[in-house]
Amino acid sequence: QVRLVESGGGFVEAGGSLRLSCKVTGTNFSIKTWSWYRQAPGTERELVASITSGHSTNYTDSVKDRFTISRDNIRRTVRLQMDSLKPEDTAVYYCHTVQGGVIFWGQGTQVTVSS
Repeated sequence: QVRLVESGGGFVEAGGSLRLSCKVTGTNFSIKTWSWYRQAPGTERELVASITSGHSTNYTDSVKDRFTISRDNIRRTVRLQMDSLKPEDTAVYYCHTVQGGVIFWGQGTQVTVSS
């Protein structure tokens, strides 16, 4: 059974930093692409960043040069380092992968950035 558990969210002032982690069990971690999505109230869930099995990364324009996605295949963990946070980064952040055509999500972790 695939399980994704996020942690590391919280409350931070604008300009601050947070590091999110996603601990994964129940799947072959090293061969998969892993992603972080976010959803603010009243909006659709959007892709923030992704990392392939070959460590290639992709970011949405609004977080480029501020966020860094990484993966640790030994610890089966995906991380999102978020620097220079802005109030518009406030959202619930979700870890994501796909296996056998099925999408898996974690429970989400709240990030709140005050102005």
